[in-house]
Amino acid sequence: MIPPPPRKPPVSAVDLTASIVALVLTVLVCAGAAVMGLLLLAFLDHCPPQTCSVDGAVTAVGTALVAALAVGIGGAIATVVALVRRRPAWPFAVGTLVLCGVVCVAGGAGYSAAVGA
Repeated sequence: MIPPPPRKPPVSAVDLTASIVALVLTVLVCAGAAVMGLLLLAFLDHCPPQTCSVDGAVTAVGTALVAALAVGIGGAIATVVALVRRRPAWPFAVGTLVLCGVVCVAGGAGYSAAVGA
């Protein structure tokens, strides 16, 4: 007779809570950055060609938002996989939050460089 497979340990409530909070904050940061980027581009009325590049500003904001989306999706997948495997998942979720924040700040820096601010 074959013994039943061992049961998986339960998911840590603290780990699950920290992961969910970090991922929700990631979504809020990315949504805020998307709104801010859209507003910055929408109100880019006066852009003198000597010191400003509208194409550069659009590229900086668009690239940053696409990169933040990719990082967010990848981090969410890694977090869920870690939770399913009953491994600590909060480092993936917090890392995703930090990386998305870095990407958004880099996009803001690229926008500033493009418009000469």
